[in-house]
Amino acid sequence: MFVSFILLCLCVFIFVLCLKCQRPENFPPGPPPLPFLGNLLDLSLDNPVKDFERLRKCYGNIYTLFIGPKPAIVINGVQAMKEAMITKAVDFAGRPQDIFVTHLTKNGMVLADYGSSWKEHRRFALMTMRNFGLGKHSMEQRILGELHYTIETLEKSIGKTLSPQVMFHNAASNIICQILFGTRYDYDDDFIKVIVQCFKENSKIANGPWAMLYDSIPMIRNLPLPFMKAFKNIKTCNKFASHLIAEHKETRVPGQPRDFLDCYLDEMEKRAYDGSSFSEDRLIMFVLDLHFAGTDTTSNTLLTGFLYLMTHPHIQERCQQEIHQVLEEEDHASYDDRHSMPYMQAVIHEVQRIANTVPLSIYHSTTKDTELMGYSLPRGTLIIQNLNSVLNEEGQWKSPHEFNPENFLNEQGEFVKPEAFMPFSAGPRMCLGEGLARMELFLIMVTLLRKFQFIWPEDAGQPDYTPVYGVTLSPKPYLMKVQLRAAQ
Repeated sequence: MFVSFILLCLCVFIFVLCLKCQRPENFPPGPPPLPFLGNLLDLSLDNPVKDFERLRKCYGNIYTLFIGPKPAIVINGVQAMKEAMITKAVDFAGRPQDIFVTHLTKNGMVLADYGSSWKEHRRFALMTMRNFGLGKHSMEQRILGELHYTIETLEKSIGKTLSPQVMFHNAASNIICQILFGTRYDYDDDFIKVIVQCFKENSKIANGPWAMLYDSIPMIRNLPLPFMKAFKNIKTCNKFASHLIAEHKETRVPGQPRDFLDCYLDEMEKRAYDGSSFSEDRLIMFVLDLHFAGTDTTSNTLLTGFLYLMTHPHIQERCQQEIHQVLEEEDHASYDDRHSMPYMQAVIHEVQRIANTVPLSIYHSTTKDTELMGYSLPRGTLIIQNLNSVLNEEGQWKSPHEFNPENFLNEQGEFVKPEAFMPFSAGPRMCLGEGLARMELFLIMVTLLRKFQFIWPEDAGQPDYTPVYGVTLSPKPYLMKVQLRAAQ
């Protein structure tokens, strides 16, 4: 009798789960889900990007995947992406609040839901970053100043091979650190080593199998499983950030900010009595969000860029010829020089397209009941942008599946940017650091290509362009050989 009762309860439980996995009326099609797991078995846990493309061919540009019992809508192609992220931007500007990454970055702003607190913090961040030289001469000087240390590293390796992974991560980290904390760190400093390592680990965990299981099966969230490592890493990062905030509180002069932290502390004081969302807890996660976003995507794009330039030496040589023609006797490049370098601009944008460093962007959710491409989506529906589908879409690019700067050049050799180029996403949730990233990529690549020749080592075998999957895509570790250019 007891066994029969248990079996009956189990059947009822599974039946309820199956009902939960049913699609609402006029919902996009998709593969049939399983109880508990949803469509987890339809995706490769190592790298699901190819599976998103396979499912697109089966179900079209808008389809449904179930993450556990919860439906998620996958958006593909320029037409659908523009309708969601630009035409109906506010409808799709939310963030899902009950998944691994939002629990991990509690009080952060990149993953905060769309509302007054997020709007306040985004306005503040844009204004503050502008005031500290974003797009101005002072920001150029910070980037060029950090490049001295990168050049020193490369000069020590002339005629040898080196692994550039740490070098580019440290350079990108220090540039954003100067904005956030008003300082740069030696490359063997604990802050740099520990923070970068924590972020790299969390990037892999957040888009790995354990995060998918965390999202699909809530009952396992408190168990001592591998995803707990990510929460330990966040605690480590919080301690570093708290220490920096304490130092700033002791040394700052109100009204005379030195960096982003000082600006935020000033803003907290101004808003102390108006019920503001500005707080020290939010500041900790806010600066960690900005540091990660300003480090990982830029460094991985640079790594992708130099991998392709080494293995396409004719493209590298053409870049260097244009750089030489434009700069001639100038001491250093300026960001304004990009307007005179259409081929270099095309190469940098092609690197961003092929790198596709955040292939699924950051998950969105609908802020109200809405429609997309004729389908009805209830409020709170999880939205996944498959940026890979846009950056490689047939008909949008001359060479969608190969590295070719001609994708960004017209018949007259002028730089053009197709509407399908959206590596930073689009709309109100567009990446905060787009301007900084563009400036970094241009100044770093031009400066290094002007001085050095980057060569694929003879004994390195065939290059492997297959990326390592995580929150951001990164190239597999590789070695580069460095020579001074003849003109140097």
